[in-house]
Amino acid sequence: MSGTDRFHDPAVVAGLLERIARAVDALGRPVTFMEVCGSHTHAIAAAGLRHRLPGGVRLISGPGCPVCVTPVGYLDRAWALAGQHGAVLATFGDLMRVPSSRGSLELAAARGAAVRIVYSPRDALRIAEENPGRPVVFLGIGFETTAPTIAAALEEAERKGISNFSVLPGNKVMPPPLAALAGAGDVAVDGFILPGHVSVVTGSGAFEFLPERFGLPGAVAGFTPADVLRAVEALIGMLAAGKPRIVNLYGRVVRPEGNRAALELMDRVFEPVDAVWRGLGPIPASGLGLAPAWAHRDASRLPVELPRPVEPPGCRCGEVLRGTLDPPECALFGRTCTPDNPVGACMVSSEGSCAAWYRHERWTMEGTA
Repeated sequence: MSGTDRFHDPAVVAGLLERIARAVDALGRPVTFMEVCGSHTHAIAAAGLRHRLPGGVRLISGPGCPVCVTPVGYLDRAWALAGQHGAVLATFGDLMRVPSSRGSLELAAARGAAVRIVYSPRDALRIAEENPGRPVVFLGIGFETTAPTIAAALEEAERKGISNFSVLPGNKVMPPPLAALAGAGDVAVDGFILPGHVSVVTGSGAFEFLPERFGLPGAVAGFTPADVLRAVEALIGMLAAGKPRIVNLYGRVVRPEGNRAALELMDRVFEPVDAVWRGLGPIPASGLGLAPAWAHRDASRLPVELPRPVEPPGCRCGEVLRGTLDPPECALFGRTCTPDNPVGACMVSSEGSCAAWYRHERWTMEGTA
């Protein structure tokens, strides 16, 4: 069996499930683990792992979807920019349908605003280069995985003298919200399945604070069923031994120190700032703002009139992101809120927990299909 095949082999998955069942029985108590990556959420849902694991193991989703945790206030500013200054807004596609207080960017585009879907910040930079007479604003959301690409685009804009390119900063970093969740006590989390993509940049060492400050284990994992189950097995093993630590089970791409080049690039362009997370509220040093030397590239300096932020009525996306609510427990789920007609960000984004549950797991709740 090749190295890749072993992560998908049904016999390997079955063996892991059996070992997990024995391990949790030996532990003698139920456990709850939180995954904090949207890709993990969808991998778990698609493989049906939540329902194949023994009853003593519960998996819940955390704030692992960057579109979902982006607050309404950011979207309100994007909407306002779309209608003023002759600006062209460039954004990843997931953000188009997320509601602001006034409506989605998709609605703004239908009303004539210049909104372009791009696949990378360099696509937005190219739009700026081709339209020198108009300001082009890239909506910079995401975690540590997208921040280096945004920083690289900004440095390229400086080198080429493309003065009409700017970014509306909205990037966030994962360690601070995990610390907030670990210390909040809203949900009794016994350990974390840590984000593989983010860890490629940050390194597994970025999460050492979990055992050191909170006595909680964490496992960096890949995205196959076997990857996730190995993380569950490792977390139970650490609980049984009473020795919480951070283990890197995604060593084929993640190193303890992370990607030094990417981290240095981020440090040149960004600085830590306080940021608001949907569902979690303000968290100190959890965002990335442009450093003072890059203030001329910060689209938030453009004056706009902003409404009071208003969340979609009845949407409980914030509770889903905190792990205090499973998506089907929201009264809108599968009824008025579906991927074809999303009410909240957790159903809009391809990484959202509500979208994952709807596509793969809504059959588990009567009346939601």
